[in-house]
Amino acid sequence: MKHSLLFVLILASSFVIARESTYQVQSQPVLSLAAKAYILTDFQSGQTLVGQNVHERVEPASLAKMMTAHVIFSALKQKRITLTQTVPVSENAWHAHGSRMFIEPSKSVTVGELVRGLIVQSGNDASIALAEAIAGSEENFAQMMNKEAENLGMKNTHFANSTGLPHPDNYSTAHDLALLAADVIRSFPKYYPLYSLREYTYNKISQTNRNRLLWIDPNVDGLKTGYTQAAGYCLVTSARRNERRLISIVLGATSDSARTMESQRLLNYGFQFYDTVRLYRKKQEVTSIQLWKGERDILKTGFNRDLYFSLPKGKTDKLKATMEYKQPLIAPISTGQKVGVVKFTLDGVPIAEHPLVALETVDYSNFFSRTWDSLRLLFN
Repeated sequence: MKHSLLFVLILASSFVIARESTYQVQSQPVLSLAAKAYILTDFQSGQTLVGQNVHERVEPASLAKMMTAHVIFSALKQKRITLTQTVPVSENAWHAHGSRMFIEPSKSVTVGELVRGLIVQSGNDASIALAEAIAGSEENFAQMMNKEAENLGMKNTHFANSTGLPHPDNYSTAHDLALLAADVIRSFPKYYPLYSLREYTYNKISQTNRNRLLWIDPNVDGLKTGYTQAAGYCLVTSARRNERRLISIVLGATSDSARTMESQRLLNYGFQFYDTVRLYRKKQEVTSIQLWKGERDILKTGFNRDLYFSLPKGKTDKLKATMEYKQPLIAPISTGQKVGVVKFTLDGVPIAEHPLVALETVDYSNFFSRTWDSLRLLFN
C-alpha cells in the first residue's frame, strides 16, 4: 500500500534540534470508559490514541509485578541467573500476604517456576523470593525497579516493593504503565509469551490467569491484572491483529467484569477507528542534503528507526511533513549523526517530530577542495 506524503523543506542557518516526541492524535468518535484512568497506545508508533487522566498517580497494585518481571527478564538475558537455578524460600516470602503460588521453605523451587507463579498466579510469595534471589532483599530490589523505571522514562512512577502491595511510595500512571508494557514486549520476546498462559500448576495447586480476555479475545496475549481496595480493578492488555499491536491500560474499574469489558471496548475502538502505517524503514533514504568541505557534496539522510504513524482511518492523505536542517552543513559527518528534524502534522495539528540523521559517514575533503568551498560559502 502506497502512502503519499507532502514534504516541505526548510533551510535554517541555525536551529536547535528538537527531541523526538509524539503527540496524541485527536480521534473522531468520542469514547468514555467506566474507569478512573485509561490509555490506549499503538505499539509500533508509540502514539497515544485515546486516554483519560493518563498522568494521574494511582496505586499500581499487582501491575507493579510487570516491573518485577522486567528486572528478572533483564537478569536472565544477561545470564546473571538461569531458569533452572534453584532459589531458597525465606520466611518472608513464605508468609507473603495476598495472592500466592504457595511455595514452601522446605521445598526447592526454580527461577522458571517462580516466574510462572509471578506472571500467571500473581504470587506475592514468588515476587519476594525472586527479589531476594536477585538483590538480597526486597528493598534493594525495589531500588533496581526504580532505576529501570527511570531508564524507561516513567517519570511519575515509584516502587516500594516487588509485589505492588499497598505502600505510600508505590505509585504509577496509565502513561507510565503503557511505557513499561511496551518495553516488556519489545525487549523480551523470548519471555513475553508467558503472559498468554491461561493456567499454571505448582505444589499440586492449579490457578488460572486472572486476565479474562485471554479466553474471550483470541488476539489478546497479555499482560497483567491488579487489584487492591484503593486501586480498584486494573488491567493491562495487549492484543495483536495482523501486523498491528495495541496496548490498553484500564485503572480503577469497579469489578473484574468491568475491567475486562472496558479493556475490550478500548482495544476494539483502536482497531476499528485507527490505522497504523509505516512511512519509512530504518535507514531508508528520505532526502539528500548539500554538504560542504566533504569527500562528497551530497549527504544521504533518513531515520534511525522504522517510522510508523497511527492515524484515524481515512486520514493518511492528510499527513504532511516539514523538514528542517542546518545550512551550511559542513563535513565531517558521522553515520547516525543528527542533521535536522522532520515535523509531522495532520490537518494542521502537530502529531510528531523525529530526528533526521545521516545514513553515511563523510570525511573531510582535501585542502584545495575545502578552500574552494570556503570561498563559495563566503560569496554565497
